[in-house]
Amino acid sequence: MISVLSVNIASEVCARWRLFYTSKRIFLRLICSLSLIFCATATNAADIAVAAGQKIQPAIDRAVAGDRIVIAYGLYPENLIIDKPITLTSNGRRPTISGGQRDHTIRVDVADVVIEKLIIRDSGDSLLKQNAGIYFMPSAHRGVVRYCDLTYNLFGLWIEKANDATVTHNRITGKRNYRSAMRGNGIQLYNTTGAIIEHNDISFVRDAIYVDVSHRARFVGNKLHHSRYGTHYMNSWHNLWEDNDSYYNRGGLALMEVRFQTVRNNRAWGNSDHGIMLRTIQNAEVTGNIVAGNHRGFFIYDAEDNILRDNLIVDNRMGVHLWAGSIKNEVEGNDFISNRDQVRYVASKDIAWGEKTGNYWSNYSGWDRDGNGRGDIPYEANDMVDRLTWQFPLMKLLMASPAVQTLRFVSQQFPMLRAPSIVDAAPRMQPTHQEWRGWMGRYFENRL
Repeated sequence: MISVLSVNIASEVCARWRLFYTSKRIFLRLICSLSLIFCATATNAADIAVAAGQKIQPAIDRAVAGDRIVIAYGLYPENLIIDKPITLTSNGRRPTISGGQRDHTIRVDVADVVIEKLIIRDSGDSLLKQNAGIYFMPSAHRGVVRYCDLTYNLFGLWIEKANDATVTHNRITGKRNYRSAMRGNGIQLYNTTGAIIEHNDISFVRDAIYVDVSHRARFVGNKLHHSRYGTHYMNSWHNLWEDNDSYYNRGGLALMEVRFQTVRNNRAWGNSDHGIMLRTIQNAEVTGNIVAGNHRGFFIYDAEDNILRDNLIVDNRMGVHLWAGSIKNEVEGNDFISNRDQVRYVASKDIAWGEKTGNYWSNYSGWDRDGNGRGDIPYEANDMVDRLTWQFPLMKLLMASPAVQTLRFVSQQFPMLRAPSIVDAAPRMQPTHQEWRGWMGRYFENRL
């Protein structure tokens, strides 16, 4: 009995080992087959040259996945459709692809397409059809556009439902002779995830970068100017906005109906309306930014649970316009310097800022007797006269009159007459940003 059981166990063990080694051989053969397929594909990838005077579309049509279409310097009046994962590039001096002011100049229908070192121009001008220099169709994921000039297109790039796009080191200009409302946007992201938009120079479009329902994107090192908004984005979460310059627009950065934004070390200056708009925004970190020479430095509307820290707000007509129940925000370590109105705030109760480290206010008239770097009396951003002036602008005609000055003095002496204000209980006595003088006088120039 023991002998029979031993034989059965031994047989079972041998069968299991045979199954293991058979599976291992099948797995190894599968890996080898996939490797051979990959190597064959890589080996078959080729450069297809397009000489001056030839057409580019036939070269695209005969290309296979992985090929590079290498275009010689010249002018190519074509509307291209890319329907396979290839690279479109140049062999040195950048050639020009002109769409003849109709349709999209280049339409990309598939994933993993690279477009680089080209001049792409002259799309159609239909806002209804969203004509673009380059249009990434839905599912054209992982597209790359780099080192290109996109000029005189309605939209520079339109990226729709295409994830993980990379757009870097491009110069994008719109149809400059069109009215702002009739232009398209420089880069338009709609319903995307994971985009990388870095080191682009975008101007003379409607909005330099327009973002809607697009998440986990990076916007870094871009120059956005002479447009309606430098950026206009909404309904998007977990995006990074860093080290961008937004200037000579109507509005610098407009962040609306968004959450979990990181907005740091940007410069928004010389915009005719706001530098940075935070509207219906929660859980954002807005740190280390410079807003200078704008009509309104920050426009904050319906914003809650955000952090505003270490920003320089200098030489704006209005440092901060706070409105519509913007409460529960942490406002610390900011420098408010030489703004005509430091804060415009009209509400029914005080809001406390600077509860941890305090902010610096250039018009603070208090003192620091204990030498701890913090003021001994609170700073109040506005009083009754300020509030009446904002509500009744004609009062500005009387600002120098004894009656108005008496009203200001009386409101300070009788607390029951004071207006609700932004209150910084112990403001800092010295600014953090020592370079603030270099940001004086950078005002809007009407070059739209």
